[in-house]
Amino acid sequence: MTSDSTVLVPRATIAQLVRARLVAAAARLLIALPERPVNALADALGEAWYRTAADRRERARHNLRRVAAHLVERDLGGARIRAAATNDRALERIVRLAFRHAVRYYLDMARLPGRSAAELDERLIVETPETVEACFGGPGPRVMVSMHFGAVEFPALFAVARTGEAIVAPMETLEDPAMQAWIVRSRSSVGVRLVGLRDARRELTAALDRKGTIGIVADRNVAGGTIDVPFFGAIAPLPMGPGLLAVERGLPIWVAAVRRTRDNRFRGQLRRIDVPTDGTRRARLNAAMAGMARAMEEAVAEAPEQWWSVFSPIWPDLDPEARDGTGRLEASGGSSASGGASASGGGAHGPAAREGAAG
Repeated sequence: MTSDSTVLVPRATIAQLVRARLVAAAARLLIALPERPVNALADALGEAWYRTAADRRERARHNLRRVAAHLVERDLGGARIRAAATNDRALERIVRLAFRHAVRYYLDMARLPGRSAAELDERLIVETPETVEACFGGPGPRVMVSMHFGAVEFPALFAVARTGEAIVAPMETLEDPAMQAWIVRSRSSVGVRLVGLRDARRELTAALDRKGTIGIVADRNVAGGTIDVPFFGAIAPLPMGPGLLAVERGLPIWVAAVRRTRDNRFRGQLRRIDVPTDGTRRARLNAAMAGMARAMEEAVAEAPEQWWSVFSPIWPDLDPEARDGTGRLEASGGSSASGGASASGGGAHGPAAREGAAG
């Protein structure tokens, strides 16, 4: 059981305990190493993964081809994306980079306990300071959303530093309890309070009642509780939790994204999505979700290769599995709860995805 008793962890087997301890030891080593060698390791592992994962390459290709084509229609993404929309070689360069950035995510998560708020001032460039001030310049509550994108841990550090309070985020219960316990400890070290899906509705609602901040990763279907939304030019079932909570409370949705740069620094953006006050509940929900999806498109346009959801089913017309959900957060089927310290601080997709978070 976690320190706050919100994510239940059953007894682990000996093998699971040994594996989790090995992972924790490797994480401590990664924390001790300088970042540049770790990034070089991620690039090497990503290249090897790219060369050996034919099915994953193909899925990333057709997803990124759709992304590039839609970004060109919206006049987003620049010359590199325009080339990828029509040129297979240009597209393949982005696919190859996506593997490298996905591995960087895993190593970032392992290094999470070594992160500190001091790094924000040193390494994070905020590109939307006025929006950030509008979000954090006063008390909450706040509904924050993020994606499987870029330096997913940094925005949570930023939100915790600005509010001085933990972010409450849902997390699935993993089949490996020892690994789950390690993930919970790692995520808690930066101020993210994880709650199990069974209790997510109650916990997230209580956090909003306390004028706190909740975080949800909402860029693809994992466990149901979705609504069909236009996303990169096609219908995608996206978790409806953020929209439901925002509509119910009359709150804006804040979509956050932080991407890595070549100089080993980070650039962050925050976008505000206002929820309509007129119309039926369904119409307001649809408008909120559509606005959220468009904001996520704009964030991805900055660095499509850093959006590792492209390794997973997103659109039912390309992957029928997208309709039912993958049942796991990680594109590789790994045991980490992706996005637990993301810009939203969330780990599961939609608060209490199977339970209908906003009732």
